[in-house]
Amino acid sequence: MTLRKGDQVSHGDYGVGTVVMVDDPTAVVRFDNGLQEVLLTELRSRITALQALRAGRLSSPVEAQLRVQAELITSLNEAWGVFSRSRIALLPHQLWVCHRVLNTWPPRWLIADDVGLGKTVEAGLILWPLLSRRQVTRLLILAPASLTGQWQDRMKRMFDIRLTVYSPEQDQPTAKAGATYWDIHQQVIASMQTLRDDRKGRHDRLLEAEPWDLVIVDEAHHLNVDEATGATLSYQLLEKLQEHGKIGGLLLFTATPHRGKDHGFAALLELLRPDLFSTEVDLSAQLTKFPQAVIRNNKQTVTDLQGRRLFEPPLVSSEEYAYSPEETEFYTKLTEFIATGQAYAATLTSARDQSVIWLVLIALQKLASSSVAAVRRALRGRAAKVDNLIRNAEEAAQAYEDLLSNGEVDAASALEEQVGEWGGGLRLMTNERQRLQELLELADRVTQETKIQTVMDALETRFAGRSVLFFTEYKATQSLLLSALIRQYGRNGVSFINGDGRADDVLGQSITVTRAQAAEDFNSGKVRFLVSTEAAGEGIDLQRSCHTLIHVDLPWNPMRLHQRVGRLNRYGQTRRVEVLSLRNPGTVEALIWDKLNAKLQNIMRAFDAVMDEPEDLLQLVLGMTSPRLFDRLFSEGQRVGRDQMSDWFDRQTAQFGGQDVLKTVRDLIGHSASFDYQQASSLIPRVDLPDLLPFFRLALRHNSRLLREEGDLVNFKTPEDWMGIGVLREYKNLAFFRGGDRGDVAGVGHKVVDAALHQSRGLQANVALTQWAGLEAPLYVFRVADRVTTGPGARRTFIGRLMSGEPRWLRDWELLQLLNELKAGPDAAADPGLMQALADMLEDETHALTEQLPDLNLDYAAPLVEPYAIFAPLPQ
Repeated sequence: MTLRKGDQVSHGDYGVGTVVMVDDPTAVVRFDNGLQEVLLTELRSRITALQALRAGRLSSPVEAQLRVQAELITSLNEAWGVFSRSRIALLPHQLWVCHRVLNTWPPRWLIADDVGLGKTVEAGLILWPLLSRRQVTRLLILAPASLTGQWQDRMKRMFDIRLTVYSPEQDQPTAKAGATYWDIHQQVIASMQTLRDDRKGRHDRLLEAEPWDLVIVDEAHHLNVDEATGATLSYQLLEKLQEHGKIGGLLLFTATPHRGKDHGFAALLELLRPDLFSTEVDLSAQLTKFPQAVIRNNKQTVTDLQGRRLFEPPLVSSEEYAYSPEETEFYTKLTEFIATGQAYAATLTSARDQSVIWLVLIALQKLASSSVAAVRRALRGRAAKVDNLIRNAEEAAQAYEDLLSNGEVDAASALEEQVGEWGGGLRLMTNERQRLQELLELADRVTQETKIQTVMDALETRFAGRSVLFFTEYKATQSLLLSALIRQYGRNGVSFINGDGRADDVLGQSITVTRAQAAEDFNSGKVRFLVSTEAAGEGIDLQRSCHTLIHVDLPWNPMRLHQRVGRLNRYGQTRRVEVLSLRNPGTVEALIWDKLNAKLQNIMRAFDAVMDEPEDLLQLVLGMTSPRLFDRLFSEGQRVGRDQMSDWFDRQTAQFGGQDVLKTVRDLIGHSASFDYQQASSLIPRVDLPDLLPFFRLALRHNSRLLREEGDLVNFKTPEDWMGIGVLREYKNLAFFRGGDRGDVAGVGHKVVDAALHQSRGLQANVALTQWAGLEAPLYVFRVADRVTTGPGARRTFIGRLMSGEPRWLRDWELLQLLNELKAGPDAAADPGLMQALADMLEDETHALTEQLPDLNLDYAAPLVEPYAIFAPLPQ
């Protein structure tokens, strides 16, 4: 076999390619995955479309159709992920993010989409092509501990990506020559909290292992560097991996990338792209580089493929209630107790003791704003221990700070309940025991809490018959509401989520349920009510059968409210979300919340006045605000008279949402890359899983197999040539559509679909002449590839030229849709005159396409046009 430059060949491992250079006994060949030098004996010659036309060689029309369909499906999916196996309908902004990331290698992006826009879908869309073409073999995903199982489940269920959850027990020192945990496991999802903790040589083994092709970090705002206190442990871990050359690609996901200090944000960008960003340079001087590294999409701007906005702002309302006389007496006495404790703390000389007492008093105040039941549990525990307190204040204070800085709000709430009981070993006042006893006697007189009764009334009136998601900060309040719901509606219709899966004192019993089971029961409609602590505040979908949320209490940090609502107002929600807050106008907390909400509205109006496309930027603003501000507002506000409240509040919040914050947010939004339907709609493929079915039906028929279609599902016996590892001999209820729970979703990545694609891509047919149903003029197919191979792997696309009355160019997805509609007639005999005329026309159109390439915005460094196939109707 004599090969020359430009000849088409095939290789058993690399597929079809074009010879670039021959240097016997090898040849350099351009395959989809780049240039490869291979032995000449490993290559098989293939005839190009132009050579076939000149030689008068016709192909089977069905085989030509299958081959081009398979190539189109494969390249479209590798570039956009449109045929991935996700059950949930893919949105344009997700496809756009996928395409943007896959267009760079190694991918290094900060993806800062708003909460609820489907970050795990985006991650899966990005991962699947990289894994399937083996561009990524070693993958490490770092996520909060509570989300590792969810990442594992979603990647498997949506994309058939199998991840191993990191096990510290298995990651142990081995014999000198033995394989370590990281040698054995190639695709791992690990808890950031666990992996950042360097125990028993854990980091040494991680640094000795092979580099990771791609690292993904969820909730990446925890990778923070403070100018005064230094880097968090999470940041130090990533920095260490990077310094040792262990990170190839790096994707950071977070909805709140800027936490209020430019230095911390610059450090995050420097970790991501040290070639572009530096903490030594003013951030404003680096804004022009943001589009190369930062992506942000917002709920208010994302659309479906028709350009319709997908999200509406939630309907937010409040329900007022008033304390009963018993509650009023208790809260009055508790307010006095807290004021006395604050005054006592001020007399202490030890700053440490002062801070611990303040922490205890704030915890008690927060618990009281949740429910009498919550603060009563803490008071009772404290009364039992007040004579025997153990001094462990420093450990408690440090643990609390660590939990807040790492965003573990549910664990922080649990610690507040404990702190309220034992208080770090310090008395809160000189006669504390007596005062505690008085409070407990008053608390015991509260036999029914008006807040809970207000909730129950709302369920019978405005929310009758609806599924409802409840949020509360503390487990005691959770148990109180669970008891009321079960008493009214029965045990089977109620479930809960908290940090440990256990609820105590629920009608005198303890009940247990896992987080995953509770979420599934609620989403499936098996239970009508779900009562959650902040354990469900992030990273969990609860919108499948619910659009109603009730804040049983209001956490002092408004960010948590935003995160709570994000559990329902997110990707997949089909109705407008309704949110109800409970408000007691007689409390100081209600007054402060009124002023805080007014302040937030003013901030949003300031954005509306300077932005062409106003959006909900509240989450970014809150993410840049220290939680200490809100603690100070609610704790110190108790001592401020109502007539002085406005002036005091304005002084305390003078810097909150100020001009510096507004400028930072505007700069971040204005300079980040983002999806724009008007600009991107012409680029995004308008194809989905149903567009696979015509190809699959034809592929089965070509193998003498019949596709039996029963409604939306299909059944068939597998052709022998498709059999291989993981391929079944018969398939029932395969689904070429998204949505619903019926059938096994058949996208690219499904074993039998991949087998069909592999067989069809291996066909040599490229010139088809017959009576085509649906084709009245010649159709030329061109393959355009980037000759530069230092970029992100296979960069190629297909373009069609339909020679109808007014010839027109077809994009790859339009070409696939046209081929899906064609029906081939019988094989035809070659007509030498026609074949030569088609060949001449093919050469002309190849030159025309080459000249038009600059207008196609392919972003290829050195594009190469190759005639790939031709479909022509026989003359009438």
